[in-house]
Amino acid sequence: MDSQLSGGFLKHTLYPPSNFLPSSITLSNGVSVCHNAIGVVEITPPKADKAIVVSSGVHGDETAPIELVDDLVSSILDEAFQPTTRLLFIIAHPDAIHAHTRFIEENLNRLFAGKNPVRNKECELANELQAQVQAFFAKGSEEPWHFDLHSAIRASKHYMFGVVPASSKATDVRPLLGFLKASHMDAVMLSRTPSSTFSWYSAEKFGAMAATFEMGRVARLYENNMGEFVPLREALVALMCSEVLPAPSSEKGFSSYKVTRTITKTDDAFNLAFSDDAANFTYFAEGEELAEENGTVFSAIAGGEAVVFPNSKVAIGQRAALLVQPFEPDLSEPLYVNVEREPESIAYSANHSRSLS
Repeated sequence: MDSQLSGGFLKHTLYPPSNFLPSSITLSNGVSVCHNAIGVVEITPPKADKAIVVSSGVHGDETAPIELVDDLVSSILDEAFQPTTRLLFIIAHPDAIHAHTRFIEENLNRLFAGKNPVRNKECELANELQAQVQAFFAKGSEEPWHFDLHSAIRASKHYMFGVVPASSKATDVRPLLGFLKASHMDAVMLSRTPSSTFSWYSAEKFGAMAATFEMGRVARLYENNMGEFVPLREALVALMCSEVLPAPSSEKGFSSYKVTRTITKTDDAFNLAFSDDAANFTYFAEGEELAEENGTVFSAIAGGEAVVFPNSKVAIGQRAALLVQPFEPDLSEPLYVNVEREPESIAYSANHSRSLS
């Protein structure tokens, strides 16, 4: 085994040598392992039908995804399973992991919209990670996928859920919903506007089947109950090995939501009208106040709305909350999550003739 990875992918990412150089090995089963950069490992089997990015550590205190990625890389190196898909594993932000914080200077998961001016470590990392993903997808014509794994900073009425980014690509995301159900996720949320998150980057630039996964709550490294994520690991391994996905859970349901609005903080006077520790998917009836900023009041629209990722402390110009409503997608036809040209409209249908907003 490559001596750089003999102590484990995570250990090397957190404590790399000062003289790191890219290296590669070929396992006895013919799988190539390339250690492209600190925190980036590429896996190439003799034949592949998909190209899958699995990223973690974009926020340094969200550690369950980091442990899961480390475990998957170790299992491949030990030949516990043999992938039939090309894989790119990422542990993104070792400095933030060491500091047990989301980021050092700037939210890394808002920097994936193209090359950034290098004003801080996060901008440098975003540029490098975008280049790594672009090079990975450019190497072949396999079906592109990207799972960006996170953990929520607050309680949630859905403990595990996926967020599918809106993009200009016509990508039928029904296989992605099938994967979410097979991994025993509780819910999916379909976006309506473009963003600059890591999963959006792959969806927008490469037409990838992409999603941000929220895996439980933040915890210290190695203090996660990884047993909670066994179904997700099993589904990932099945997808990586081109096997039939596990059956959805027969004990819990699966909820679908569409984003109705994004509340953006534009001034330090912004305030949420509810407790800062409110759980994700807390419901507000029509007319209930959600936030206020310099006399502008945001209230729940007709039918009520649930709030996701509320955070009044974000930087000016960033999202302070997503507002969502439940809906039932028609899975008998292609399901697209496309950004419409009209600023307040998005269609989730094959021909864009039916709007759910």
